[in-house]
Amino acid sequence: MSFGKMNTFIDIVEQKKTKDPEGFAATEDVVVASVRAYQEGRHGSEKWANRAAFSEATDLFRFRCIPGMKITTAMVIRCGDTRFNITSVEDVKGRGMYLEVLAKEVTASG
Repeated sequence: MSFGKMNTFIDIVEQKKTKDPEGFAATEDVVVASVRAYQEGRHGSEKWANRAAFSEATDLFRFRCIPGMKITTAMVIRCGDTRFNITSVEDVKGRGMYLEVLAKEVTASG
């Protein structure tokens, strides 16, 4: 994966629950990392056909591993004005260089 293909800027966001002075709970977005990534939307290729059997993912993101940080499914990816819930995280070829994240686009209901 070259930097030429990683042309999308994304934020990896963790949602923290906080309480205000009156005791009401609120969620706050904390940007954990901002990185360049390769983004691929769902389409009719053979790879996506194989993934479709067990995944509800709409997009795939590949980016370099961030030393000392563990990306989990509890985190969210922000890409422009769009949010994606992370459904799975995989180390590409087990080398610890790149992560492949499958994510589902969050759409507003109603």
